[in-house]
Amino acid sequence: MHRTSVSPYRAAMRRLLFVALIFAVLGPMPGADQRLTRVDEHSQRVTAHALRYPAEGRGMLRFVRGWRLDSPNQVFGGFSALATLGGGRFEMIGDSGYGTRLTLHDDGRVSGARIGLMPAPGKHPRRKSQSDFEAMAVDPATGTTWVALEGLNQVWRIDAGWTRIESRAALPHPRWPGNRGPEAMARLADGRTLIMSEDADDDPRGREALIFAGDPAVPGTRGVRFFYDSQGKGRVSDAAPLPDGRVLIVHRRLGLRPVFTTILAIADPADIRPGGVIRSQTIGTVPLPLAENYEGAAIEVRGGRTFVWLVSDDNFNSWQRSLLVEFELVGLPPRRVDSKKAAR
Repeated sequence: MHRTSVSPYRAAMRRLLFVALIFAVLGPMPGADQRLTRVDEHSQRVTAHALRYPAEGRGMLRFVRGWRLDSPNQVFGGFSALATLGGGRFEMIGDSGYGTRLTLHDDGRVSGARIGLMPAPGKHPRRKSQSDFEAMAVDPATGTTWVALEGLNQVWRIDAGWTRIESRAALPHPRWPGNRGPEAMARLADGRTLIMSEDADDDPRGREALIFAGDPAVPGTRGVRFFYDSQGKGRVSDAAPLPDGRVLIVHRRLGLRPVFTTILAIADPADIRPGGVIRSQTIGTVPLPLAENYEGAAIEVRGGRTFVWLVSDDNFNSWQRSLLVEFELVGLPPRRVDSKKAAR
């Protein structure tokens, strides 16, 4: 029997076409956000459904618990940034321009949920670019929030009540592309702020990133430009500071099964040099049954143990989920001695 073989080139092209279609579905195309065609932004009810997945005892990334979050409020979801304030209190911001605050109890009850539109400059209606929140960082002492907007290529500082913009500034030139701009932000213990692009600059050294000694939301604040080489882990989707001074970086890679692969790695800001390249060390991958489009990350320390929370962006698609999952970070490789000295 004659068989028609498929060349490796054609097979690769088919895989690339499939991935391109995924990007198209996740992008701002007509019909991709159908949940927002009948907007109900009045309900403040949020429910959490426990995920049935066994706690893991192997590796550096150990699953602890997780929930699927739902709400009758149709602007709930699309989360691209996450902060945890301890005691089960979470803050989440989506690229639809809405933010959510809630308390998630150990038994899965949700209390104190508040879903509302984030502040924006000027008068309504706002432009889509003024709603494209992709990263956030919160000062636990004051509640002040910094957010990065991909469409505007800006950083805003917002008051603790999320009622007004205290300051805002454009990222230094050259301007990052509108759909590949600031995607991850982490405020380090020494007061510096790290901002990483999703996929800016087709440079062989890696993707562009910035680190600021001052407040990036204040106009004129200068940042040091460097490059991040993800070494095939995928595009950066968020970052969060670790207790030892390093940074956890979350990567998203698209494929066939699963559609979303989430890879976590750690990097050391002490390695940053102007125009230089930093790399990271992989510590784990989100298990297949929990695979989703994770875009927000936050670190919590309890009893001397370190945990990472991840929240997923459902893109307001019916086939995706808003998941909030917790992993414990166990047995991380030690920080290099020379990096500790450089950080000082």
